[in-house]
Amino acid sequence: MKRSFHVTVAALFFSAGLSPLVFAGDLYDLDPEHTQAIFHIDHLGYSTVTGSFRQLKGVLTLDEEHPEQSLVEATIEASSIDTGVPTRDEDLRSSQFFDVARHQTITFRTVKVKRRGPRSADLSGELTLLGISRPVTLRTTFNQIAPDPLRGSRMVAGFTATTSIRRTDYGMKAFIPLIGDVVRIDINVEAIRR
Repeated sequence: MKRSFHVTVAALFFSAGLSPLVFAGDLYDLDPEHTQAIFHIDHLGYSTVTGSFRQLKGVLTLDEEHPEQSLVEATIEASSIDTGVPTRDEDLRSSQFFDVARHQTITFRTVKVKRRGPRSADLSGELTLLGISRPVTLRTTFNQIAPDPLRGSRMVAGFTATTSIRRTDYGMKAFIPLIGDVVRIDINVEAIRR
């Protein structure tokens, strides 16, 4: 149980924004092929539009003995937004929404983890979007850490998380209230030990 909790807490540090080279622990790279940041937003009350970001990178420093020192540094390329509709994606890259010409990246920085159960925790941190940083809490579930036979038995850590934000908190006010303000975000992560 002790090892399980250490791994759980460490795996939940989804973006402290600090260099992992400063701390002891195993280094894990976020696997961009199996890591997703998916958003959901109301469209005129008719439906929910979903989208994701195709380019993410990050490094998890997993210290099982001292989970409070475990960190992840992660970055999302805002221009990689993909809703499945190219014309809408171009609109979302414009200055009315993600303004990718001036704000290329989205980051999340961990500040605190509060355990909710043996495999779950509330991960508090700071989301930076459009150059504005705001506190958010990710409700996170640790899935597992184990060797993956499909990746040469390399050790893989996996977890899922969800949160909601108000886009107006980050200065994204276009088409309010026609297009929703509240955005639900789901995160799926697999990280591979180096």
